[in-house]
Amino acid sequence: MTILPCAYFPSVSYFAALLRGDAVIDLGEHYIKRSERNRAVILTAAGEMQLTAQVRRANRPRQPMQSIELDYSKRWQKQHWGALVAAYKASPFFDHYAPFIEPFFQREYRTLVELNLAILQTLCTLLGVAMPTTSESYITAEEGDLDLRPKQKGPTFVADPYIQVFDEVFHPDLSILDLLFNAGPDANAVVRRCRFEY
Repeated sequence: MTILPCAYFPSVSYFAALLRGDAVIDLGEHYIKRSERNRAVILTAAGEMQLTAQVRRANRPRQPMQSIELDYSKRWQKQHWGALVAAYKASPFFDHYAPFIEPFFQREYRTLVELNLAILQTLCTLLGVAMPTTSESYITAEEGDLDLRPKQKGPTFVADPYIQVFDEVFHPDLSILDLLFNAGPDANAVVRRCRFEY
């Protein structure tokens, strides 16, 4: 089984894990600050940049993931979309995918889970992959499971390189948006060539 957190514009490794099959998104876990649950990493002219969806009461310990509400007081949606346009406007497929992505920065969702699942549904459709199932209760990982929830190091992700707009050094595990905007219809094949090494 592949156990995934509910992620904000997930990484390439997230989709590589999802494509292993038998993937489940654990909605019964606790929220972990400074993680993929509300952060995505993109590539800009200045290097890697984190986009953080602002949430309410992020410092409270052991909050159920499903109870995390979004905070729109800091106008992070406008900042995120501006950063994406600045970073990817020159990429080959930005204009094709932008109409599917921009609405997430124009509508307000109440919870982080609601936003993340809506994003994931759209990304799965664009990549031509099945939406994984979700679990309302915490999933206990068993031996042999690929568990991407913990912050500690798991198996090593080995990316299949593709052409990126910025930098001569390949950045292997950015948000799937980087791959979509740069590789377009080939994104699915690129993800399928990625692997995990134990």
